[in-house]
Amino acid sequence: MAVDELQAIIQRCQILEEADFKGEDFNLFQVAGQKCLEDGYAAQLLEVIQNEKNKVIIKNMGWNLISPLVRCIFMCKQEDDKREHCLRILDQLAQLCNPKELFLGLLEQIEQTSGEQVCQTVLLLLQPLQTVLLKLQNKKAYSVGLSLAMIMNQLTPLPVPYTKQQIQEDKLGLCQCCNAVVDFAKPFVNEVVKNMEKSSEYNDMELKEELIKFCMKSLKYPLLTAQLEQLEDIEEHPFRRFATEIIEILWNIGELIPLMFVHHKGKSLHWEDQEFADIERKNSADSLACLSYLMFVQHFGVECFPVVFSPSYLLLCNMTHIEVLLKRTEESVLSKGLDLFESCLLRMEDNSLPHHYLELRDFINVPQDLVKIMTLCPMEHMRKKSLNILQLFIDKFDTEGKYTLFRCLLKTSNHAGVEGYIIKNIKDQIHLALTKEYDNIWFTGHHLISLLDLVLSLPEGAETDLLQNSDRIMASLNLLRYLVIKDCESDTQTGVWTTLGKIEQNFLKPLRVGLNMSKAHYEAEIKNKKENRKEAQSSNTVCSVTVSGEKMPPMTTGMQLQVLHSALFTFDLIESVLARVEELIEVKTKAVMDEN
Repeated sequence: MAVDELQAIIQRCQILEEADFKGEDFNLFQVAGQKCLEDGYAAQLLEVIQNEKNKVIIKNMGWNLISPLVRCIFMCKQEDDKREHCLRILDQLAQLCNPKELFLGLLEQIEQTSGEQVCQTVLLLLQPLQTVLLKLQNKKAYSVGLSLAMIMNQLTPLPVPYTKQQIQEDKLGLCQCCNAVVDFAKPFVNEVVKNMEKSSEYNDMELKEELIKFCMKSLKYPLLTAQLEQLEDIEEHPFRRFATEIIEILWNIGELIPLMFVHHKGKSLHWEDQEFADIERKNSADSLACLSYLMFVQHFGVECFPVVFSPSYLLLCNMTHIEVLLKRTEESVLSKGLDLFESCLLRMEDNSLPHHYLELRDFINVPQDLVKIMTLCPMEHMRKKSLNILQLFIDKFDTEGKYTLFRCLLKTSNHAGVEGYIIKNIKDQIHLALTKEYDNIWFTGHHLISLLDLVLSLPEGAETDLLQNSDRIMASLNLLRYLVIKDCESDTQTGVWTTLGKIEQNFLKPLRVGLNMSKAHYEAEIKNKKENRKEAQSSNTVCSVTVSGEKMPPMTTGMQLQVLHSALFTFDLIESVLARVEELIEVKTKAVMDEN
């Protein structure tokens, strides 16, 4: 019988001194204890462990029971008496075992778990692990750090619940587990706080640094990808609670505000391998970006933030974080970047952002990232939001800033739709310059002429793909039409009349030639398709199209003709505006000549 075997080993060890215990005794105790659990004698095993005479034996050998004990608990049903006995055994082991040995046994058990049992195991072992850590005297900070790192490493591969239903179900227990880990860390936070209160020159930084590392890891996972908006029918959003607790830990240990303004805090790890150094830098950047989002968008801990900084300075501090978030492709992270950028911009007044900010790398990179989202993101609501934020960003700059930003985006966007949008903005700024009383040197005179050189041109002359560039060309023609109508040749504020010859040479004439060539080509294609239509219908011929390496549904001849007619319509539209511009130029030029 398993209990008899255990009692025999206990009696043999009771007469031995602690130093005389051998490896064989440890193995026999583990095997007998495991057999008791497997055969249903958990109550008897609990009695053995609670017996005062066995205190020394349990202190030295009890930690060996952790693995079979955890297995037994998971095999029992929730209401089973055997499970209750096992939980009491676990509690007793936490009180009686050698802290160092039990600490290693508990960590090993957490490390060995995987998949759906990760959260269950962590939740089960957090309390005994906390009890053991509070008993440790030597290397306490290291052990706390190791425990937190091990737990977070085990949780990180698990998917973060995102939808309301997923959060409510919490299928793997991640939401519950995250908040339990914060509760696990609280005694160690309190210890750091007490030590800081005792001495203004708190020198024992090890435990504090381990807590900072835990908070940084928590910001990257799960908070960076978590859905943090308040949800209906969820009284206490688990990730919002977790975020609140992480912010509170950082505030209590005096690191919240410093982390908001620096990109790395504490000791720098000098990795010999550059790859490890890059990983650490990226992880830190992700965490700090998430921290800024929590503070400025979700307003966690905002009451702790000093109200002394200007909106432009806050934008400056956040641009690095915004860039980090906008470089990501996951909707949950990308949306945080857009929200953070929007939040910073809405604090500012229009025309208040100085142009010299554009000398900073982030202020050039971020609008380019917005352009990529506007043109490449598969989610329509993200594309629309990016466009709105780009306009908001433009509106905040002073006149010179707008001018510089327009030049930059025209040169870098490589997208006709975006270029057309920027040209429309240029037209709006010229209108303001011409209708307001004060002088605007950036959207009139020689500065504007320099900008028009970029706008009123065709990338490849007459051979430019007019269909591909139709948005840009239409915006350019509308701008030119506006300038010709609005600006007087005798008092040319915009400079359009002095540079008209150049505009005709570089833009109008090549456009006219390109239109004639394109229309002739497409008309010939339509004629050819129509002639071959009967033959194509009799053989059911279809045309296959490949886009970005993916084969699209086949096109019938009728569909091809529809596309060709649509292209011709676009050319007619461009041609009508071009004709109107040429007519206006001719009328105004003739009027001046007659006057002279």
